[in-house]
Amino acid sequence: MASGLFALLDDVSALVKASAASLDDVPAQVAKTTGKVSGIVIDDTAVTPKYVVGLDPSRELSIIFQIAKKSLINKIVILTPAALLLGYFAPWAITPILMVGGAYLCFEGYEKVHSMFSKHPAIDVESEQLETITPEELEQQRVAGAVRTDIILSAEIMAIAYSQVTDQPIANQIVVMLAVAVFITVAVYGFVGLIVKADDIGVHLAQDKFHPVTQKFGRGLVQFMPRFLSILSYVGTAAMLWVGAEIIAHGIPFTSHLLDDLQEALAHLPAVAWLAKALACAVSGLMIGFVVEKLVALFKKLFRKQ
Repeated sequence: MASGLFALLDDVSALVKASAASLDDVPAQVAKTTGKVSGIVIDDTAVTPKYVVGLDPSRELSIIFQIAKKSLINKIVILTPAALLLGYFAPWAITPILMVGGAYLCFEGYEKVHSMFSKHPAIDVESEQLETITPEELEQQRVAGAVRTDIILSAEIMAIAYSQVTDQPIANQIVVMLAVAVFITVAVYGFVGLIVKADDIGVHLAQDKFHPVTQKFGRGLVQFMPRFLSILSYVGTAAMLWVGAEIIAHGIPFTSHLLDDLQEALAHLPAVAWLAKALACAVSGLMIGFVVEKLVALFKKLFRKQ
């Protein structure tokens, strides 16, 4: 009996040592996975600030915090378990689900581009009943819109994170994916918070109590940030189209090979290769968004007839 107990304890000790040694690799796995999703992280960072443009500046950080909190909950409570379960029971389902999300991103990006260039008909105030909305309702709409976009980008991030640890023990898979979820959420929304409050920082630095050079920098920051946010909103729209099309392309072997061939052909010019791939995906995303918008309009029309 005693020898059997000691043998069991030896087995448990060996298992604990093996698990500890395996978990030592977690930081390297997290760093590797974060590098793989850096493009999506940049897109997520570019997309989010536009959701606070035009709102009460005193509410900006609160709104960013709400989006970040829901993003983290989605990654930890929904996306990580979903990726692990799908990866175990139905790995074939991950790609089609991501492609549907990519189509939604293209649809949103196309609608924003269409609204930029389409002529809006004049509204007859006397005959048109205007919808009134409170600042609180507008804030809720913005947060909901940001979370809808974020969950698709987050799904792609967590799917890539899972693809990097499929050969690891389940404990490693869980720890790495949770670490990636926390690290990326804090990094993205911390930087977004810094972006949207940069003009307030500039106002503070422009005060007389600081050195003239610091004051000049503060004034320059205040003047620069509105233009920067405007540019970032365009970058965010382009990012939706780019990422959405790239997600779809990677789900289709033919188009995935085309993108790989494009990058290989321009491998000696990395910046040109990246730009060519981004441009090809953005244009494709615009076309996909156009098709999806027409399909949505058709389904709405058919639904109304019924």
